[in-house]
Amino acid sequence: MHLSMKFELPVTIKKKTKWYVACCPILDVYSQGETEKKATANLVEALKLFFISCIERGTHDAAMKECGFKLIKQHDVKEAKEKSPYKGTKFVNVPIPFQATGCIGECHV
Repeated sequence: MHLSMKFELPVTIKKKTKWYVACCPILDVYSQGETEKKATANLVEALKLFFISCIERGTHDAAMKECGFKLIKQHDVKEAKEKSPYKGTKFVNVPIPFQATGCIGECHV
């Protein structure tokens, strides 16, 4: 079985000489490219690697908390978006793929 988790993260992109620099300020992850599109694609790849590395090392929760993330209840999502300091900011979607292996239909608890 395959599933994925998606993160929607704010980005800023600035042209520096002949390169574009893309940044996800909330996670302090940067990348660059010769075009804005390539810089954005490179940033998405860097963010994927960041998340996958954190998950593999078991530090995902700590890294997210350190960057100021916290869980909110589903009914608070709309209010949180309205109060977001990132209104008017460009966002990228970062999908993290997972594959489940093991017994289907049995609970491990």
